[in-house]
Amino acid sequence: MMTEIINRVSQSKLITFNLEDHYPKGQRVILDIKEWLYEGLILREKEFRVQIENHDWSQYSDCYVALTCSTDAIIPGWAYMLIGTKLQPFCKKMLIGDLEMLESSLYQDILENLDVSEFKGKPVIVKGCSNKPVPSNAYLWVTAKLQTVAKSVMYGEACSSVPLFKAK
Repeated sequence: MMTEIINRVSQSKLITFNLEDHYPKGQRVILDIKEWLYEGLILREKEFRVQIENHDWSQYSDCYVALTCSTDAIIPGWAYMLIGTKLQPFCKKMLIGDLEMLESSLYQDILENLDVSEFKGKPVIVKGCSNKPVPSNAYLWVTAKLQTVAKSVMYGEACSSVPLFKAK
């Protein structure tokens, strides 16, 4: 005797939260200043300022920019600040660091301002797999945010989730 297979996942009240849905559009760029340093290591202010003045800043229009120096040079704080004055009219966001730090910063901004009231009292599963570079910090932050309102928070897929939090 055959019984009908029931898809309990599709019938559940689980709400899937996908961090990829909040991925900010825009090009990510690393601006490595090592080429603006003498022998890649020494910042000579006069030459550094010439490099900054001659650089085409418009190429960073609507980009997210991570400022870095890939050598072991000691870069004074004012140097990045000076670069920031040139980037500010063009880029969407800038920071000192790498692409992972940039992605984390973007997600932090998004998640801090995210309205999670629709998840109040509901079981939520944070989707685990992503095709976009969602940083690990984003999973941490969204879990903390959802925990304040959700009935429960899980991670993964509905068919194989890991329970993280359950309201008392």
